[in-house]
Amino acid sequence: MGADHTRSAPPTPPGVRRILVVTVVPLFLATLVAAIVLWPRDAPRPEATDDAPRYHGTVTRVVSEPCPPNPVVPEGTPSAADGPCGTVTVRVQTGPDAGQEVQTPVPAGPGAPRVEVDDDVILVSLIDPEDPSISSYNIAEHQRGKPLIWLAVLFAAAIVAFGRLRGLAALGGLTASFAILLTFVLPGISAGQPPLAVAIVGASLIMFVVLYLTHGISAQTSVAVLGTLASLVLTGLLGLAATGATHLTGFGSEDATTLSMFRADVDLHGLLLAGIIIGSLGVLDDVTVTQAAAVNELRHANPNFSRRELYRSATRVGRAHIASVVNTIVLAYAGASLPLLLLLTADSRALGQILTSEFLTTEIVRSVVATLGLIAAVPLTTALAALVSTAGRGDTGTPTGEPAPVVPRPATDRAEALRALSTPPTRTTSPATHSGWPDPDRSTDPTW
Repeated sequence: MGADHTRSAPPTPPGVRRILVVTVVPLFLATLVAAIVLWPRDAPRPEATDDAPRYHGTVTRVVSEPCPPNPVVPEGTPSAADGPCGTVTVRVQTGPDAGQEVQTPVPAGPGAPRVEVDDDVILVSLIDPEDPSISSYNIAEHQRGKPLIWLAVLFAAAIVAFGRLRGLAALGGLTASFAILLTFVLPGISAGQPPLAVAIVGASLIMFVVLYLTHGISAQTSVAVLGTLASLVLTGLLGLAATGATHLTGFGSEDATTLSMFRADVDLHGLLLAGIIIGSLGVLDDVTVTQAAAVNELRHANPNFSRRELYRSATRVGRAHIASVVNTIVLAYAGASLPLLLLLTADSRALGQILTSEFLTTEIVRSVVATLGLIAAVPLTTALAALVSTAGRGDTGTPTGEPAPVVPRPATDRAEALRALSTPPTRTTSPATHSGWPDPDRSTDPTW
């Protein structure tokens, strides 16, 4: 998360460091206190379900057969009986029948896995309710453990190979992010805590850990932390106002509706706001770190830049960054909701009704609120970075605030300049032959 900028920042005056410490440390302690208060102590445990036993197996043979006609379904009507049909032989790897080969029907129906020989699959054991001594196997899905492990190894190796120690720090930050989400944010919301408060506190914890772990403890990182924290709070307030103005209930997806059936005490409106906060954090810290680094680089390039010049130059960088990030956010939300968008294109209602429906309005509000939070992060972080970068050195870049001394150009005699311009350049030519051309035997290598 965030951009990598390895150039070390110029020494920060002790007074500025003290101000940053006095500002950041209380905010961090306040975040810890809020996390302790909101920590889920009575989080509900998942209810035990009577799921069918699941075992691992490997496909050894697939036999396809024509499907028998179904007299109940009229001819020409698509149904599950249209296939595929046949049998699959699977060698069981775990469970009481490990080492044996069993036959299962070819998986059929919407979302059924397509199996081939040597595929690793998950078998479910089904028991006949009338005769518990009779059981059968069905293929539920493919085994995905090994591919996921290889993808994770490739992901970690690429990050470490490219980022080295910084890549290791990024992996540590990613691990910390998931740990906070799984131990605090999700259990806290499940326990009935206010989702918006839990999301802001959880996002703040992630921000403190990830930014300082990845980018080190410095004034530049502290500026990014303050900019990210201010933008998170602003994003939460904007989300609260936008969802209230559009009267969103949080039932904007099938997942939310299903969740309300299992957990009626979860505040789905607050859950929607929490999703906006968590979704914005990853892009927010990238923008704030980039803006703080841009001010640092400009300060390196021209120490005589004034505070206003630093702000204007870095803001131009921020505008270019935001222009691409906005497209990233919209496409990310659109990609996550692609089945919903495709379903809406088949809707016969008027366009105005589709755009104002709960489903699509939710996605619009998410995109707009996240974008507004990012736009606000640029001037906030840039102004703070310019203030910290020029503090103690004066607004014009010198330690006392006085203008930098102007070094006069060396004076040049006018007559000497005119003589140099009017005198034709001299060049040394090689001895010519009688034809006027240079001697062909003379080598031109020294000249080149």
